Parts: sequence; C-alpha cells; structure tokens
Amino acid sequence: MSPEAAFHSDSHPLMFIEPHVLANAFLHCESRKVDKSGRINFMSKKYEAGLSFIGCTVDVVYDPADISELTIEYEGYTPFKAKELTIGERVGKRSGLPEYLQRKPADSSRLLTAAASRNKERQNRQNQAISFRSVGKEDGRHV
Repeated sequence: MSPEAAFHSDSHPLMFIEPHVLANAFLHCESRKVDKSGRINFMSKKYEAGLSFIGCTVDVVYDPADISELTIEYEGYTPFKAKELTIGERVGKRSGLPEYLQRKPADSSRLLTAAASRNKERQNRQNQAISFRSVGKEDGRHV
C-alpha cells in the first residue's frame, strides 16, 4: 500500500493546530534587565517595560522578522506587549512610581531625640549658683 493510499484510507479526521499556537512555537526568547527608568534595550532600540519591573530581569519573547512589538513576560504577571519607544517633541505624562519606591514621611528623628535627652541631663546636672544678695538686707544693717 502506498503512503497516499494509506493517507486516504485513514478514517480519523485530520486535526489542525490553531494558528496562534503554531506562531508561538517559532518565537524567540531572551532575557533583559529593566533599567532605572523602566525600559529595556533590545537590539539597540528602547522598549517600555514598566516602573514596577525596575531592576528585574524579564523575558522578551519576539518574532525575529518583526521586532516592532515585543511580549514581556515576568513570573507572577500576565504577559503584555511592548512597542518601540518613539521620543518626539511632545512626550506623554509619566506614570507615578510604585509605592515601595516612594518616599515615606518621617514620624520622628533619632538625632533630635538624642539631643533633647542630653539637654535634659545637662539641665539636671547643672548646679545652682549661690546668691549672697539677700544676706545683709534682712535686718537693714550692713556687715
């Protein structure tokens, strides 16, 4: 029996792979570290990764034929698309820093607390000066 005859005599229907599964099978993946501005440098081009990934190493999934759009993956986050940055004359408003990177207001100062306690100790140790002004004035006579 020839391969063609065997193919036509098979009773099972053909199963085709979904296009997006097949496309994902041929994508490439590289790791990149996100810089302090929330961007990655990939093939001499800048892409926005997000401020929440500062200092993290993310996986960049891309199609080598088209690197205008990348997929950024990081453990615990859903993958998202990143487009190439174009910095023009008018730049959009930057998003705020994550909460863990923002300044926290101080509720006390260790330096001022230590200075205040030393001042109290100094005042307690300070001896009273003796005054002789009232000694001869009680009965009106001078000594």
